[in-house]
Amino acid sequence: MKELVEILAKALVDQPDKVVVDLVEKDKSIVIELRVAQEDMGKVIGKQGRIAKAIRMVVKAAAARQNKKVIVEIV
Repeated sequence: MKELVEILAKALVDQPDKVVVDLVEKDKSIVIELRVAQEDMGKVIGKQGRIAKAIRMVVKAAAARQNKKVIVEIV
């Protein structure tokens, strides 16, 4: 999951070297924290959050195949 988010984010931003993805395991879910450069924040979120929603949907689909609950947070 972490690699999937990292690949998607690096493809979207101008500064792929500043993309940081952290994995935090909580009680019943896994939280993936995505950090990008401030200038690239708009590219990852998109208009009205459409790109962020798309990233979350792709990760949820991949997680469903493994019977896990995954949450993507853009920090």
